[in-house]
Amino acid sequence: MNPDTCNRLIELNHQFYQTFAQPFADTRQRLQPGVKHLLAEMPDQSRVLDIGCGNGEFGRSLLASGRASAYLGLDFSIGLLHSAAAGLSSEATNSAKKFELLHFDLAYDDWELIRARGPFDLAVAFAVLHHLPGEELRLATLRNIRSCLTSTGLFYHSEWQFLKSTRLRARIQPWEAIGLSPDQVEEGDYLLDWRRGGRGLRYVHHFTPTELASLAERSGFQIRQTFYSDGETHDLSIYQVWEVCNQ
Repeated sequence: MNPDTCNRLIELNHQFYQTFAQPFADTRQRLQPGVKHLLAEMPDQSRVLDIGCGNGEFGRSLLASGRASAYLGLDFSIGLLHSAAAGLSSEATNSAKKFELLHFDLAYDDWELIRARGPFDLAVAFAVLHHLPGEELRLATLRNIRSCLTSTGLFYHSEWQFLKSTRLRARIQPWEAIGLSPDQVEEGDYLLDWRRGGRGLRYVHHFTPTELASLAERSGFQIRQTFYSDGETHDLSIYQVWEVCNQ
């Protein structure tokens, strides 16, 4: 993807999550079923890196479960981080464990800052990777995540499978709405509208299992588990567990 196009799509999502931080947070007041499933499988006393932590719902559930010995939540949206901080503060004050939040942009900030706080036993990125435009950026991000993990580290992640839903497919908008043409984006790229608390637009990439398998191999992981969950049809997200490949 052309760097200018990539930056335009990153900025589009920046604007969306700043403008609609509160309405978006209001729709994320409980864990998705797939996330609950993985939370139950999580190794005890893990040091957890939560990439794109949003309003902190996973962090709050993690703290309540007592499964983590330390937690670092990352997000570029100041509004969502404020929501996360408000929700975590009262619970964290009653815990001796180290729970932190950090303003961090996956696309632009220096991952050395995160590596210096690790290594982590577990990284999670729920509904995050599909907002990163361009295969090159996605691969670089995954390699950075790999570099923050221990030699036995795990990576839990999910990606939106919105094309499975007739209702969600109806929210796809033409690229011309933001001054782009289809030949400027990559296969699997879409522009979706938002209709709560106003109208907005987001960039979203639709992943295939084959694409995820290729990214895992090239970024130093191997796939341990794949399943579908969420939504009325229980298949609106694909979940995977990747483990660090030390070969």
